[in-house]
Amino acid sequence: MRPTRATALLTAGLVTLFGAPAGAAAAAEAPANLYVNNQAGSNCSDSGSGTQAVPYCTISAAAKVVQPGQTVRIKSGTVYDENVTISRSGEPGKPISFVPDGTVTSRAMLSPGKGLTIGGSSHVKVERLVIRGGIQVKGSSDVQLDQVYSRSATPNSLVIGEGSSDVRVSRSSLVGVLVDGGSRNTVLSRNTVQGIFGPVIAAVDAPGTVITNNTLTSGCAATVSVSGGSTGSGLHNNVLITQVNTGNCPLPDARNAVLVSKSAAVGTVADYNVVAADPALFPAPYNWSGTTYKDPAVFRAATGQGAHDISVTSIEKAIGYEGAAAIDSADATAPGVLPTDHLGNAAVDDPLVPNTGKDGGYLDRGATEFQDWLSEATLTVDPPHAPVGTEVAVRAFSNSRWPTTMSYQVDFGDGSAPVDAKRGEGDYGNAKHTYAKPGDYVVKVTAVNGVGKTASTEKTVKAAPAGPGTASFTATQVLPPAGDTEEHIAPLTYAFDVSSSVTPWPVARMEVDFGEGWYQGYDGTTRAQHTYAKPGEYKATVKVTDTKGGTATTTRTVRVDYAPSGYVPVTPYRLQDTRTWGGALKGAEPTAVPMPLAFKTGDFSTAAGMSAVVLNVTLTEATQDAFLSVSPNREEIPATSNVNVRKGGTTSNTVTVPVDEHGWVWMRLNAGQAALIVDFVGFYQPNAGQKFSPVSPTRVADTREAGGALGGGQTRTVKVAGVAGVPAGASAVALNLTSTDTTAGTFVTAYPDPANRPATSNLNPEPGKAKSSQVLVPVGPNGTITLYNHWGSTHLVVDVVGFYGKDGKALFTPVVPKRLADTRDTGKLAQGATTTAAGVPAGAVGAVVNLTATESAGAGYLTAYGFGAARPNASSLNTLPGVTVPNHVTTPVGDGRISVYNGPWGGSTHVITDLLGYFTQG
Repeated sequence: MRPTRATALLTAGLVTLFGAPAGAAAAAEAPANLYVNNQAGSNCSDSGSGTQAVPYCTISAAAKVVQPGQTVRIKSGTVYDENVTISRSGEPGKPISFVPDGTVTSRAMLSPGKGLTIGGSSHVKVERLVIRGGIQVKGSSDVQLDQVYSRSATPNSLVIGEGSSDVRVSRSSLVGVLVDGGSRNTVLSRNTVQGIFGPVIAAVDAPGTVITNNTLTSGCAATVSVSGGSTGSGLHNNVLITQVNTGNCPLPDARNAVLVSKSAAVGTVADYNVVAADPALFPAPYNWSGTTYKDPAVFRAATGQGAHDISVTSIEKAIGYEGAAAIDSADATAPGVLPTDHLGNAAVDDPLVPNTGKDGGYLDRGATEFQDWLSEATLTVDPPHAPVGTEVAVRAFSNSRWPTTMSYQVDFGDGSAPVDAKRGEGDYGNAKHTYAKPGDYVVKVTAVNGVGKTASTEKTVKAAPAGPGTASFTATQVLPPAGDTEEHIAPLTYAFDVSSSVTPWPVARMEVDFGEGWYQGYDGTTRAQHTYAKPGEYKATVKVTDTKGGTATTTRTVRVDYAPSGYVPVTPYRLQDTRTWGGALKGAEPTAVPMPLAFKTGDFSTAAGMSAVVLNVTLTEATQDAFLSVSPNREEIPATSNVNVRKGGTTSNTVTVPVDEHGWVWMRLNAGQAALIVDFVGFYQPNAGQKFSPVSPTRVADTREAGGALGGGQTRTVKVAGVAGVPAGASAVALNLTSTDTTAGTFVTAYPDPANRPATSNLNPEPGKAKSSQVLVPVGPNGTITLYNHWGSTHLVVDVVGFYGKDGKALFTPVVPKRLADTRDTGKLAQGATTTAAGVPAGAVGAVVNLTATESAGAGYLTAYGFGAARPNASSLNTLPGVTVPNHVTTPVGDGRISVYNGPWGGSTHVITDLLGYFTQG
């Protein structure tokens, strides 16, 4: 039972500690605050007036001018590299105060080795300072140190001496305290103090020293030592811990928890202390007036002291655990008792421990009060979803250590008055309610413990309309997490959510016809995922069944498409070569090429969330003239092509293509057989990579004009970033790479790091033919790329057409390869004429196409550019008489259309334009 006198007991002795209440002082207006702030930008000055606008830089500067009644507010969270001396004084009721700004947990700190001295002062308060160089109080009176933290290299981090009087130290953390030199009426309360090589607290010739409600841990000497003329002192409500320290102290020794000399015993009182010491190691915890005593009973019988002392053998039995000796067993009327503990918590009655304190009080011994530590409230609602008019039951509970002291208030969220939950079995709080109108309501439970500490939680409940339900759903594309390239999320994956359905009871089952000819049922959930095989519009039907068997169905169109994506370049590496494994491709047989989906090959990157890949695809050893089509679908025969090869020849092209749900792409040779080589160049992924920006096609290298032809086995470094409109920070560039004047069949590789050439290729030059290929390549050191030629010699021309990087503007949306235009249906494109390919989605600012010239009359070139824009002075593809030539091209778009110009020489040609994807501002 909590005694009716508890409040009075806890407040007894406060005047002793804090002095007269502030209201007793003269009602004069306090002077303004002074401010200290040494942080950068604070505009501080030690020669100023210490205003908030122009604060002092040092605490010392403020200490030299502070007036009675003023408070020095020190910027918290910062370090002051200074020794601080306070020598000025306040007046009765008008102290000078030094406190950090901010909340009650804010601290200000002196540098290591820097200390605080209060000398010849009176009426001084110091709060919440961290002083690592020690504290000295000399010849001062009416000094209050509260919540200070001090450690120093000497045995005592706090020394009170030279005749000081009425010094009060509370709620602080210290290492060693010495009160000496005739100091009088010192009070130490609710502190944690650790001793190292000397007593934890020593009073020497210090009459009237009061040591109350402290937790004291000894090192190599007595826990509390009172000697010399320290008469009339008091030791009350302390927890005295004597520890074994084999590293620093010889053992066994004669350490005492309480050591009071004969000269100091006069008028000195010790009671309500807890002594924690192993009797086998410390057989004499008490030493009083020169005689040792083995336990409280012997001590009490011989001296009359320690009538309510408790002796335990371990720290665990003393403090910090339910049932520990210190709980609810102190003297609340002892001098120096504080209303709050070391951490600022109020005294609380532990309902699981009898109140054995003086007069049935419940104050704890030691620096801290054992608390409930309520931090979490929880609740259940039954049913959480029901028709209007159904009674809803709420059960509330918490993580309180003392559930019998708990009360719970429930707000049902519909405007009705909160109610107190009735306590039921298991000390839960219970309340019931019936909602009058349909809606989603937030039920809030607030838990309150015996000392007013609260915790709350909320949960949404649904009061549904009575009667038949209606089905509804959302279909949202599921994208990879931002920046994550290792979690596999297949493109065209959509999440179906039926939680927006309005049903009288919770949904127990959902059935979904995704519009692809089959359906799936799901029990106990309102959410399902599905990956579509290809983009398009699908009629999806959802049926929901509630827990009472009621059903509802709805159908709507779901638009499925690839998500706009950023580009992730990688150092090119070889993914497949059928010359060494797998055998040649055979005409009309679809062949799967797995992409690096969720694994790493050596140092090569994963691309688990990719929507599309960029590859360099090479055909060689062809048994007849043929072409290769690349797509994300196995079953459908594409109407597009990517690589065209002559019998016995070798040719390559860059390919951008979506991947299927497994991370595969499908390759189909139309006729004959050919060896296939696939090099992985990079990938597009939603929420990852870099955006693209086109630049006006600009020549950055032409070996015919500088450097000479590139010989077999030779390399050439080309500057591509920081020039030609490409920013220095670009991560990758899009180039058109052209070979001419080639002396032997060879291959050319473009790559970022000149010291690490990959085993890949980008272009297959042939004698007598000008050949071109678009290349996407990461930018290497100092904004360069490196070109390598394998056999013979060849001239190379490099035109930059765009870049990827943090300065990019557009995201890429892949498409299943789609034919936009084919002049074989309308007639050849004449020399010097322009044709238009329409069908790029609205809003596109650029497109990636596969441009193919076939049945060309002569050697010429084609240029692709945005419809309605000025034609650039650059080529996109070089035509050859009688040869079908494809090239991967990135081009601007105008009004959803692309213009293709046939150059002024080379004669007529057919032009085929296949769309691979498009760019939109993002």
